[in-house]
Amino acid sequence: MRKIIVLSFISLDGVMQAPGGPDEDPSGGFRYGGWMFPYSDEVLGREMMDQMNRPFEALLGRKTYEIFASYWPHVSPENEPLAGILNRSKKYVVSRTLQNPSWENTPVINGDVVAELQRIRNTDGPDLQVSGSSNLIQTLLKYDLVDEFWLKIFPVTLGTGKRLFGEGTLPAAFRLHKCEVSPKGVIIASYVRDGEVRTGSFAA
Repeated sequence: MRKIIVLSFISLDGVMQAPGGPDEDPSGGFRYGGWMFPYSDEVLGREMMDQMNRPFEALLGRKTYEIFASYWPHVSPENEPLAGILNRSKKYVVSRTLQNPSWENTPVINGDVVAELQRIRNTDGPDLQVSGSSNLIQTLLKYDLVDEFWLKIFPVTLGTGKRLFGEGTLPAAFRLHKCEVSPKGVIIASYVRDGEVRTGSFAA
């Protein structure tokens, strides 16, 4: 069985919307697109490349797929190493409306999405990495399909916007696997699923 891993840039208050640029996702009147840019540095870039250089297949929601597909196939791998990685990787896109994806090696998941994701997860192959895809993540959380979180937590609060842990979140315990802080204060942390929530009491 392979793992489903959520990779996400989030603010201190859990917002994940449009970290990369002003026009990435202005839905809902979001005004802070590109909020991660001032915090980019060599440490963050190295971590992202390390994660993307591992064997993986992408699992994307339709909106994130369309953002990626409008950019990465048209970029030279010599200038952007991520372009070569993403272009040759398999990219599953979850959508009820997408019919003929233009980006090569892109199967579409529709119909009973949860059952198909469970089937793919139970096959042999590289882990599935989820980038962006806030709506898809809520479905994954709701049906307990997230095995790991690879988070970059930025020292900024945004107040509004799409949140990583939204309507789909179920109780679950995770253990910290790795943690590093970049020179600009970004917490790079990975968490692995660790069973159910455990409770106790400090009462005498």
